[in-house]
Amino acid sequence: MRISSVKTATALVFCGVLAAGCGSGDGGSTAAPSSAVSSTAPASIAAETGMVEPAPVVCGGDLLASLSTRQKLAQLLNVGVTGTADAKAVVADEQIGGIFVGSWTDQSMLTNREVAEVSSTSKLPLMVTIDEEGGRVSRVADILGPDPSARSTAQTMTVEQTYDMAFKRGQGLRDLGITVNYAPDVDVSSQAADSVIGDRSYSDDPATVVAYAGAYAKGMRDAGVFPVIKHFPGHGSASGDSHTGAVTTPPLADLIASDLVPFRELSGTGVGVMIGHLEVPGLTEPGVPASISPAAVALLRDGVGYGAAPFAGPVFTDDLSGMQAITDRYDIADAVQAALGAGVDQALWLTTDDVPRVLDHLEASVESGALAAERVDQAVITVSRMKGAITC
Repeated sequence: MRISSVKTATALVFCGVLAAGCGSGDGGSTAAPSSAVSSTAPASIAAETGMVEPAPVVCGGDLLASLSTRQKLAQLLNVGVTGTADAKAVVADEQIGGIFVGSWTDQSMLTNREVAEVSSTSKLPLMVTIDEEGGRVSRVADILGPDPSARSTAQTMTVEQTYDMAFKRGQGLRDLGITVNYAPDVDVSSQAADSVIGDRSYSDDPATVVAYAGAYAKGMRDAGVFPVIKHFPGHGSASGDSHTGAVTTPPLADLIASDLVPFRELSGTGVGVMIGHLEVPGLTEPGVPASISPAAVALLRDGVGYGAAPFAGPVFTDDLSGMQAITDRYDIADAVQAALGAGVDQALWLTTDDVPRVLDHLEASVESGALAAERVDQAVITVSRMKGAITC
């Protein structure tokens, strides 16, 4: 199947993967087929009932065959944009897999409902991502109003009320064109409220984190926004702030008993996982953060090492360009290559400036064998399945 036809063939599927119909922020809604009519009904019956015919089946092999190496690699990038013009340019020029709405992004892209305009330049469904946790980590408080922090939520609201809040917030995000939210934070922490994790954590009790974060993630999913839990394998009891330098967690054995519990319980509930820039004694090599560590990704994927089921969903890095735990030691192109080679599916950073250079570097890495073509294909399949670009 040609790449130009994949986007059309999967318009309905993308909405279904996100657990809700497409909102007005993505250019209107599409009616779901009537459950009373078989998906194999003849066209005449479909016409009589008003049923929308199912999208053609798109298999992974067909999609991969339709993409060049550079296009495959571009699907594995998620990059912060300054506004509509910046987003349209990078998507049109390089066909990246996702854009990230940050605190520096011109909010008119959202308030003027211009995300659909950006998405129209993409040949495959475009991820539009944000980190909207509530509290001090909010990008749309000025548009949708404030939500409480995770800690305040757990202290003042029930689990059911948390679901309702997340569902309403998810509806608002979806209406603005957002498809992926890097939330909830599932770190287990008793840090002071204003520390790096602090009140972004629901609790220092893993069971409380599981209950409230699980409700929040479900609310997002039910509203049509894909939730991503973070920061694997657990930032809540780590030393320091990865924004300002290297960070070390307690040993892996300690994380298994506490910090990894929410990931074990929630990774199978239809979420993505963000890996933090965390050095973990007993897991990662010295000086190698989890976000670029094959051992850390393998722990998440296999699950065996911490009592979880295998994880087949999308794995994201934390920001690779604005956090000194990475930037003190790696150029952005090298960091992206290391993350993808370690098994991450999509690399996140904050500006579009380096996209061509990163893609040049990645193409050369694939050509030389430094980055395995099979690893790239695997990541493209994972990301594309999450976006609804493949159905078999």
